[in-house]
Amino acid sequence: MTEQKRQQTYLQMVRRQEKDPKVWLKCLNAFWIGGLICVLGEVLKHLYSGWGLGEDGASLAVTVSLIFLSVLATGLGLYPRLAVWAGAGTLVPITGFANAMASCAIENKTEGFILGTGAQMFRIAGPVIAYGTLASVVYGAVYWAAGAL
Repeated sequence: MTEQKRQQTYLQMVRRQEKDPKVWLKCLNAFWIGGLICVLGEVLKHLYSGWGLGEDGASLAVTVSLIFLSVLATGLGLYPRLAVWAGAGTLVPITGFANAMASCAIENKTEGFILGTGAQMFRIAGPVIAYGTLASVVYGAVYWAAGAL
């Protein structure tokens, strides 16, 4: 590799590592989009409570509604576009997880219903369940240790 080629490669690596000058704008977008998703959940909860559902029933209905809306938006190609613009704001747990599951299913639909959509849809769920289980054990151990003191 010539010296000039080495310098060009180095400059390309440096440019990839430089901070994005629009990082504050991206953080602001993530904050308010994530907030709007949460506000939508609260509005739905009040709506469902007004329709006579109890606290638990309204919470369940909100969860189902947010999952449905997220999967619908993913299927229509809207959620990925929003995620590009809003970044981490779309990772609000329930909608982000539903989007990830639906995206895996959509990407693999050409493989068939069983081995494509059915099997690949849970590709993301395994690590989430494993991490969630491990985290709950760690949190439980910390809680137990704090109580023993």
